[in-house]
Formats: sequence, C-alpha cells, structure tokens
Amino acid sequence: MHFRAHAALIDIEGTVGSIAFVRDVLFPYASQRLDAYVISHRDDPEVRRVLDQTAAESGTARDDERALLTALHDWSDRDVKVTPLKTLQGLIWADGYKASGLRGHLYPDAVDALHRFHDAGVALYVYSSGSVSAQKLLFGNSVAGDLLPLFSGFFDTTIGGKRETGSYERILDTIDVAPNETIFFSDNEAELDAADDAGIQTVQLARPQDLTVPSTRHASVESFVPIEVTR
Repeated sequence: MHFRAHAALIDIEGTVGSIAFVRDVLFPYASQRLDAYVISHRDDPEVRRVLDQTAAESGTARDDERALLTALHDWSDRDVKVTPLKTLQGLIWADGYKASGLRGHLYPDAVDALHRFHDAGVALYVYSSGSVSAQKLLFGNSVAGDLLPLFSGFFDTTIGGKRETGSYERILDTIDVAPNETIFFSDNEAELDAADDAGIQTVQLARPQDLTVPSTRHASVESFVPIEVTR
C-alpha cells in the first residue's frame, strides 16, 4: 500500500504504541503520584498554571487544593482529554522517565516505519491527546531509544480536539503542507473522519492486540508493515 505525501501526522495510542501501556502503566503511575507531586510542587509556576486551569475547567475555587485534586483524579479515572490533566501527567512522567527507568512502548513495526518514512524525506509530526511534553518524553525515552530526531513537530489538544476538522486545518496551516500532501495515521475512526474532512489522506491502524474495530470508511491495516510513504 503506497502513498505519496510530504508530511505524515501520527497518533500514539493504538497506532505506534499500545493502548495497554498508557492505560496500565502510564496512567496509574501518574495517578498514584498526583497528590504528592502537586503538594510538593504547588509553588512551581507550571503547576500553579495547571491548578488555575483546573479551577476554570471544573468550576472549583482556585484556592481549594483538595477539590482541585479531586477534579484531577476524576478526570484521570474517566480518561477525560483536558489540557491541565495532560500537562500534569506529563510533568509526573518526566520524573518517572528520569528516576525510575520508565520506557515508552512502541511497536517494532511502527519504529521501522518511522525510520523508513523519515529516510524517504517525509516530515513526521505527532498529534496526540497527551501533552507535547509527554509525547517528547515517550519518544525520547522509548524502548527503541531516542527517536526525537525523526520528528519535525508535535501537536496536542491545545490546537483543538482530535475529532474536530478545524484542528487538522490549523495543523496544516502551521506545517504549511497541502492537505493532499499529508497523511494521518490513527486507530480512531472519528479522528480519521475529521482529518478526511480537512482533505488529508487517512489510514487506520486496526491492531488486534488493541481490539480496534477495522473501519469501513478508511484504509485499514493491522500494522505498518504493508505501508510505504514517499514524497
């Protein structure tokens, strides 16, 4: 399956890495350390911004730390894609990658494809619900080593929701690549629909191990093995 593109936009969970790693390793790691991290870093400007954003998003008083922590845990338990939670998780994971040897899971076929696409002159970008800092931590501390040099840029939900066509239009404006010269890889059909509405080429990763249901509206593969992307 061959595609021509100048840029490839890549999702993480269920696409290049397993959903289980995020769900069963990263999320619990952050949740278990959330209270202690906030309490010990409450005066750090970045954590203060997270708490202020949490107050605004949840309707909680900004000086009610216990209520703010409760809101963050509630979002975490429900896997709500809100920026303050994603930012805080990224900060906690940064400590984990540095101190406890966490390594970001990536499928071997995905690692191979990233190298192949990059070597073919395709600019690689990540678009994930996890914060940009969390994305960089995962790829910089992956099971395959530091893959950050392969990427030209990173996008998270600060540019918009992943199921909103406008988000992909803003990404296209930022990277200055035409829609038909861009390809988006994701496991999520609704995200692919939004990208397709923006004129972007789409491919679904329907990995059996992640229990992804193959799409009937987008090209669908079980791994990156049959995919070639060249300029």
